[in-house]
Amino acid sequence: MSQSDNPFLALTAPGLAGLCPYVPGKPIGELERELGIRDSIKLASNENPLGPSPLVAEAIAAALSELGRYPDGGGFALRAALAEHHGVDPQAITLGNGSNDCLDLIARTFLHPGFESLFSAHAFAVYPIATQAVGATARVAPARDYGHDLEAMAGLVNERTRVVWIANPNNPTGTWLGADALHAFIAALPSSCVVVVDEAYIDYVAESSFSDASRWLDEFPNLIVTRTFSKAHGLAALRVGYALSDPAIAELLNRVRQPFNVNSLAQVAALASLADREHIARHVELNRAGLRQLTEGCERLGLGVIPSVANFVTVDLGRAAGPINDALLRQGCIVRPVANYGMPNHLRITVGLEGENARLLAALERVIAA
Repeated sequence: MSQSDNPFLALTAPGLAGLCPYVPGKPIGELERELGIRDSIKLASNENPLGPSPLVAEAIAAALSELGRYPDGGGFALRAALAEHHGVDPQAITLGNGSNDCLDLIARTFLHPGFESLFSAHAFAVYPIATQAVGATARVAPARDYGHDLEAMAGLVNERTRVVWIANPNNPTGTWLGADALHAFIAALPSSCVVVVDEAYIDYVAESSFSDASRWLDEFPNLIVTRTFSKAHGLAALRVGYALSDPAIAELLNRVRQPFNVNSLAQVAALASLADREHIARHVELNRAGLRQLTEGCERLGLGVIPSVANFVTVDLGRAAGPINDALLRQGCIVRPVANYGMPNHLRITVGLEGENARLLAALERVIAA
């Protein structure tokens, strides 16, 4: 059934009429059933190829006997650990079912019809979805070199702007903003505007000009910083993230947060992962080597590569990406087309294990030469 044919569309909130469901990456099992192949690799969803810390499995096993109990609705232990980790008050933390949940909470708290949110072209797909779902208006600033153009964004701020979204590093391009430019941009925003710095990929960044925006929370009461355990921590399946903000903002977000939105196993897993910094460091080092491997390999194939500081590279194929993506799928390689981000000639490739990266590059070479 097409969207326009849905008989219940007239009953929904106005913003839903123009929305399309989010399309996730294709699961390995589905691809192998469709094509009758085996031993596929998935480099589409920016996941940690090492998986979580061994401490996570131990923590989950110890918590299994309590599955008949509801989770701690306030996430007391996890918020306390996060508060110590970041040097903030526990009341400054809002837990989410992944950081996407936090983004949705922000939209439902601060956006409504007649007001606007602002983000960059090629920015994370949840920003327009969350904006439109609550009936607010999305303003999209043109990108600069596939990244945020802060000057263009500043020019679109007006009295109706309530939320500004900035992904740093950005998904799906891997681009990033330096500390000085981002700090100056936030400082120039009116106090009536909430600015969200989405730092889902911050653990991967080694650039000296980059800064953890949560260090500015005391300076900017209108700042919210979001984080996730899905990427470097390898807990994507458990869905746990959080927002850091002024306690007054967190109190508002918790008014609309659903009870028990972070399950018990996710909470104990996040606690265990937070304690194992060595595992995170091993993954980050693996990612750094894999990022070089993919970047250099794609450049040798004559492809344009957007410089990335995340755990993926986005490549310009110089032609429509759809047929090349289909050919890669037939070779058992799942990557991510990003036409829905206004980039029809690009594929986003997650950094995998060394052998997975090599297999993808070999398949890509065969496909583009065909």
